Amino acid sequence: MTQPDSASELAVPHLPEASFGALRDLATCDLANAIETTGVRLRNEGYTDANIRCLFPELRPMLGYALTMRVRTGDPPVEGPAYVDRIDWWPRFMALPQPRVLVVEAVPGGAASGSVLGEVHATIYRAMGCAGLVTSGGVRDLPALRKLGFPVFAGHVSVSHGYAHIVEVAEPVTLGGLTVRTGDLLHGDGHGVLSIPPQVAADLPAIVARFKKQEQGIIEYCRSAAFTVDGLKNLLDQG
Repeated sequence: MTQPDSASELAVPHLPEASFGALRDLATCDLANAIETTGVRLRNEGYTDANIRCLFPELRPMLGYALTMRVRTGDPPVEGPAYVDRIDWWPRFMALPQPRVLVVEAVPGGAASGSVLGEVHATIYRAMGCAGLVTSGGVRDLPALRKLGFPVFAGHVSVSHGYAHIVEVAEPVTLGGLTVRTGDLLHGDGHGVLSIPPQVAADLPAIVARFKKQEQGIIEYCRSAAFTVDGLKNLLDQG
């Protein structure tokens, strides 16, 4: 089992508070559009697919720096305590900039994986500066998690945590088609989870604002009494 690195080994680049705050309440779809214009990655990369569901789309978008881990739930641990009893990875988590996001790849995945989060641990993680959870596994205690206002993106819901135990900490994981590394900046809302490329993160709010202004102009024109197909074509050509 991979042991967590010491907190002193972390070197995660993070955004100034002003830039971070500007990103927080944007929609993932708008951010995806903005990232596409920068050309930093392919347009079909950097986000989770339909295997990861936002369980509480009514909540404020999630934004935070990832700590990754793999958790096995289907078999008893070979050695050491269960996931719910381990705290040796906490220093690594606390060394990340706030807010933090816990990213858990469940192995094996799919319906065979048990729950990796419930009310108690969501409450603990919230107290530790955690902005939410992304997992390919299951979660439980949904009414309590909703009341807590804790964003959760999961593969499914599970009654039991089974034999949940940590296999690896801070190694790259892949869930819902998205590869996540510790320190990655993740944004999530009702549409899914998006990885924010650090080299363009500070530029994205301004790009989104330009996009939204253009889109609003199109929407208003299409709703107006002056609408014509030729007029719309001219408007699109100007954009």
